[in-house]
Amino acid sequence: MSKIFTPTNQIRLTNVAIVRLKKGGKRFEIACYRNKVISWRNKVEKDIDEVLQTHTVFTNVSKGQVAKKEDLVKIFGKDDQTEICKEILEKGELQVSDKERHSQIDSLFKDIATTVADKCVNPETKRPYPVSIIEKAMKDIHFSVNVNKSAKQQSLDVIQLLKKEIPLERAQMRVRMLLTGKDARKTKDKVVKLAMSVEEENWDSGTANIICLIDPGNFRVLDELIRTETKGTGQFELLNLKEMVEGEQAL
Repeated sequence: MSKIFTPTNQIRLTNVAIVRLKKGGKRFEIACYRNKVISWRNKVEKDIDEVLQTHTVFTNVSKGQVAKKEDLVKIFGKDDQTEICKEILEKGELQVSDKERHSQIDSLFKDIATTVADKCVNPETKRPYPVSIIEKAMKDIHFSVNVNKSAKQQSLDVIQLLKKEIPLERAQMRVRMLLTGKDARKTKDKVVKLAMSVEEENWDSGTANIICLIDPGNFRVLDELIRTETKGTGQFELLNLKEMVEGEQAL
């Protein structure tokens, strides 16, 4: 039986995603793992080895044509392949087919709508909207999905835009704060200013036990404020992620 000859110098690239950058009148490409490019750009993936299929700069990935060293030095000012790959990864354009792009946009559109529906309520009823209503509202304002940004990032933009179309606000968080120390009352005055409303406030031996509703955007600010003002002795606890009435809001 004859043996099948496989060239040993051929790089076999499977499940490949190509990122292309045009610079200095020339085209440069890198071969990446699909789904990892966006993760890298969103700072989710930090290991370059998980993103690149090979630390090689090409002029054409499909044909296996590697970029010349002199071109890299002339145009990028260096010949460090990994560093140049990182620059292409940051500034280049991810190449996808039309069918793949449409599928990616549709999926991301639904993810954004789901994120908005999960984070927000109708301020009049405190009920969340069905995802289908959020999707329709996004289409009505002609929202364009950016495939280079995560659903979470874009959901914050969508919330601001949709507020002009439908009654919408971020669902509030219910939190508990335990403030101790000689400056507990002064700290309480500072944190209460950042709360939407105070539901309970009890004092026991100089320690304040406060339950209140806050805007999610103030969570980190309050956490840092309490930690700083109480020198680490205070406590900040999330009780409910959302203050809302069960059941969806129908339109």
